Amino acid sequence: MDSSADASSLAQGLRIVRLVVDREKRGRQLLGVSQLAAELDMDQGRVSRLAQELCDLGLLERVDRGPFRTGPRFFSLAASLNTGWVREAKPELESLVSALGLRARLSVRDGFRAILVRASSNDAALGSFVAPGMVTPVWCTGAGRALLWDHDLPALDQLLREVNFIGVGGPGAAHSVGEVWKLMARDLPRGYITSDEEFEHDIVELAVAVRDGGGNILAALSVLGRRNEFGHDAAGIATVLRGAADHLGSLAADR
Repeated sequence: MDSSADASSLAQGLRIVRLVVDREKRGRQLLGVSQLAAELDMDQGRVSRLAQELCDLGLLERVDRGPFRTGPRFFSLAASLNTGWVREAKPELESLVSALGLRARLSVRDGFRAILVRASSNDAALGSFVAPGMVTPVWCTGAGRALLWDHDLPALDQLLREVNFIGVGGPGAAHSVGEVWKLMARDLPRGYITSDEEFEHDIVELAVAVRDGGGNILAALSVLGRRNEFGHDAAGIATVLRGAADHLGSLAADR
């Protein structure tokens, strides 16, 4: 996958969602493909393709080729962002930035997709595609594979059997269910996920699961950085990350 092209698609998709949401909030006329393209100064064919992908994700919806409106997945994501423990995750992410000097994220799973719900303040430059609602594959991101922590091989195969692995991810990405399972089997004994250039070139991600009081996986907490930013103490980073994940889990259990 061309990371720059993928980032561009995500950024443009978020621009479409934001425009649709803004017009609904303001009670303004809803827009179709050609009008969205004109408003955003984007190619009409590209807007059509991205809008359809957003509809497939449930972030937008369209009835009988009419104008676009916000879809059910947008509202469920918005609800998750208003959950108390998720709101309180923000200072936890900033603490990780201070302690480790890395970017920090909180993600949840929707099928074979990981959805970003919180990101640290240093995780997005001006114009970046990193924002709540960003969707990435579960099989080639650290956060995604942390969300799969409790899956055994049959469950993993059932989830990913129809996924198209071709052209997705960076040079370290898995290209089959078997390869994903090998990575999981490698990471499980040490208690944390390490993703080395699986989604983006030169980016390492370390992730752990966040669990509720019943032991169920609620989310994934991860830190990311370039290889030279990580150093050689992955176990030490994982210890700090697990402490933060346990704290978030305890906040969720109190709700």
